[in-house]
Amino acid sequence: QVQLVESGGGLVQAGGSLRLSCAASGLAFSGYAMGWFRQTPGKAREFVAAISRFGRSRNYADSAKGRFTISRDNVKNTVTLQMGSLVSEDTAIYYCAASTASSTLISSNNVAYWGQGTQVTVSS
Repeated sequence: QVQLVESGGGLVQAGGSLRLSCAASGLAFSGYAMGWFRQTPGKAREFVAAISRFGRSRNYADSAKGRFTISRDNVKNTVTLQMGSLVSEDTAIYYCAASTASSTLISSNNVAYWGQGTQVTVSS
């Protein structure tokens, strides 16, 4: 049974930082590109960041560039999203995703597994 379990969400003040982690089990972790998406009520889930199978390539949404960093550990089967300079618009539920994409071109269409999500709230 595949599980992606996110942790690290919470309440943070604008300008602050937060580190999200995703622990994967039940899958051949290095066989998947990994990513983070986020969703707010009434809106579609949107791409935030992705990392290729062995961590050589990264891809970020424009909103995340320069503020967020994605990394992975193929020994511990974890993927991390370090978020900085947070703004209220970053408030959302953040989802970890395992994708069959061969690179970092992750989209909802090629996500094989989703985590349950973790809430991030940025107070202004």
